Amino acid sequence: MFAIVRTGGKQYRVAAGDKIVVEKLAGDAGDKVTLGDVLLAGEGGDLKDASKLTVAAEIVAQAKGEKVIVFKKRRRHNYRRKNGHRQNHTILKIVSIA
Repeated sequence: MFAIVRTGGKQYRVAAGDKIVVEKLAGDAGDKVTLGDVLLAGEGGDLKDASKLTVAAEIVAQAKGEKVIVFKKRRRHNYRRKNGHRQNHTILKIVSIA
């Protein structure tokens, strides 16, 4: 069985046993999280009523993403700015769709 879940402004297709990387959620490693915003669910070609479903997940780790370099330059004005950013992520393991 699979489900389409919305969290952090993004949508993810998940099934039991999957690991996904989402925007940072509150909690420590080992905590249980319930994702209630299920948009679609089904099995094979059959679709189920998603309004009654919730997705149970477990936090595997809190991590940081790859560093993104932001470099600004204006020609002939001696203007250079270099900035870096690392986004916080949460790694989730999907336990069940019920």
